[in-house]
Amino acid sequence: MTASPHAAAHLAQLNVATLLHPLDDPRLAPFVELLDPVNAAADGTPGFVWRLVEDGAADATALRPAGEDVIVNLSVWETQEALWDFAYRSGHLEVMRRRREWFARHVESHLVLWWVPAGHVPSVDEALERLAELRANGPSPRAFTFVSSYSAAEAAQHIEAAPAEAAPAEASPAG
Repeated sequence: MTASPHAAAHLAQLNVATLLHPLDDPRLAPFVELLDPVNAAADGTPGFVWRLVEDGAADATALRPAGEDVIVNLSVWETQEALWDFAYRSGHLEVMRRRREWFARHVESHLVLWWVPAGHVPSVDEALERLAELRANGPSPRAFTFVSSYSAAEAAQHIEAAPAEAAPAEASPAG
């Protein structure tokens, strides 16, 4: 019997949203009020693994690695199905339906998915690099979307087929 591919890999996701107003603006109050319940729902969803939060905070809305008016959401899930179910079959859908009230319309990709080894916590820099790769080159096993997705096995095959980066030469012992 072979091990489940989900045991070896988890799905990371990053999405970015450009705020129409500052977070403390009353026009964003309905969004801010939804943050805690939606994040709690994510945390309790079967298949949820991890999400980015600012040290000492309940969410990552104060982190602005993609621009002063851009909020980021970075999380890891056991499967693509678990993420899909949370995003489109839970209270999170209400946020999605109302996003035009709070966020600018996207002119380029705002969501990227990629497979990570189980136990790996992606950095914000890694996530932004994947988004940049998707924007520059379109979907691939390294950076994809729900519409153009790749399985963990396809991503692993792509990684194995890629030429290995040259390792730095080790210094020879003096003597």
